[in-house]
Amino acid sequence: MQRTTDRTGELLRGWRQRRRLSQLELAGAAGVSTRHLSFLETGRALPSREMLLRLSSELEIPLREQNRLLIAAGFAPRFPERSLDDPALDAARLAVGLVLTGNEPNPALALDAHGRVIATNRSIDPLIAGVAPELLALPISVYRLTLHPDGLAPRIENLGQVRQHLLERLERRSSVGGDPAAEALLKELRGYPAGQNDSPPGPERALSLTDLVIPFRLRTPYGVMTFLTTTTVFGSPLDITLAEIAIESFFPADAATRRILASLEEQRRQVES
Repeated sequence: MQRTTDRTGELLRGWRQRRRLSQLELAGAAGVSTRHLSFLETGRALPSREMLLRLSSELEIPLREQNRLLIAAGFAPRFPERSLDDPALDAARLAVGLVLTGNEPNPALALDAHGRVIATNRSIDPLIAGVAPELLALPISVYRLTLHPDGLAPRIENLGQVRQHLLERLERRSSVGGDPAAEALLKELRGYPAGQNDSPPGPERALSLTDLVIPFRLRTPYGVMTFLTTTTVFGSPLDITLAEIAIESFFPADAATRRILASLEEQRRQVES
């Protein structure tokens, strides 16, 4: 029992420190005394299942890690984890497909928690033409696909910006989520060549949207295409697999990119008809 409470307290303390909260702040948010929280973190008290879930909610602990915390305290895990091809997740697969298709003619892809590609829509194909085949072998890592010298990197005009953004995103997952796989991938990506960052806009030039949000500028056989990206996640998921799926969408940031996407969509429809 002591070993169990010690491990539970260690995990709780680790998450509180990752969130940069004091015991006083977390205790106040969770509606418990600082003394009781201190006892939980040091293993002098055993938390109830309800208390662990309440603290997990305040600490915004991912579902997978909430299960780990519950198991450490001797409780059964709360959230199921299934393969995406499990029949129980038919509705989830349908939802992912609808979101991806709904983005067309804009490119979009679905990613798991490690940045591996689960599915894409048809509009993504022209963007990845010319990528080394080994980078498209399953499972496809969107980080490697983007930053590897044999991937998209040589064609990204603002590689420095894009690289910095992706590394920072992976760093947050590594530090906030305590993910060893993310740490290993981060080390690998830092070894890839770095590009140059765009110069800041001059004082006399009006700011555009791409001055305020990091764009994705890619040289393609159709011309330079400039995108803004957004990430969509499912709200209030109760399954680990669904909670870790993110939809990455690429929206045209200028008229030239909109024209290219519209032209490619028209060509695709003519082929299909």
